[in-house]
Amino acid sequence: MRILLIEDDTVLGAAMRDQIAADGQSLDWVTRLDSATDAMATTAYDLILLDLMLPDGRGIPFLKALRARGDVTPVIILTALDQVSDRIEGLNAGSDDYLVKPFDLAELSARIGSVARRYSGNPNPLLTHGALEIDLAARRVHRDGKPVPLTAREWALFEAFLARPGQLLSKAQLEEKLYAFDSEVESNTIEVHVSRLRKKLGSTLIETERGLGYRLGRP
Repeated sequence: MRILLIEDDTVLGAAMRDQIAADGQSLDWVTRLDSATDAMATTAYDLILLDLMLPDGRGIPFLKALRARGDVTPVIILTALDQVSDRIEGLNAGSDDYLVKPFDLAELSARIGSVARRYSGNPNPLLTHGALEIDLAARRVHRDGKPVPLTAREWALFEAFLARPGQLLSKAQLEEKLYAFDSEVESNTIEVHVSRLRKKLGSTLIETERGLGYRLGRP
């Protein structure tokens, strides 16, 4: 999942970046609204984490403008404003969730996962796919009843396929889900992760459309 963080607190931003990276997600971090606008002009994000007080403006008008032009990218507001009226304003402006600072980083991960599941059409965190039992919230998978350990990158790739069952995903699309702007991506990275997922979860789990991309196989 590719996430855009709009946060000018460098200490909090760095902590969030490390937490999200540890979860296997890709994060682009900006500290101004104009930089966020530039980033969104070139990249399709799966989720936006939005602080309300930025050096060049407030997050609420930014969010309202986003929704006014038809952008439905899910948004989680991050703010020190903890009044009920502030929360209502944020939700009415089009946010999908609201986290009051200071917050636990584990809760941030849980909120991100919850919003992502709602938008992918899988609000229930428990899924089955053939011999696989998948707990999206706990980020665990069992095959024939036995736990299968996945690395953060393997899980993120697997989750990308689960969110779009049957849909063909290009190599470039998958790389975008896993890596931020400043990450170096080796040419065979996706192939390596796909191969590892097949070995761990089943040889027919991911189908290859030669020259086009990959899709989640039928159960």
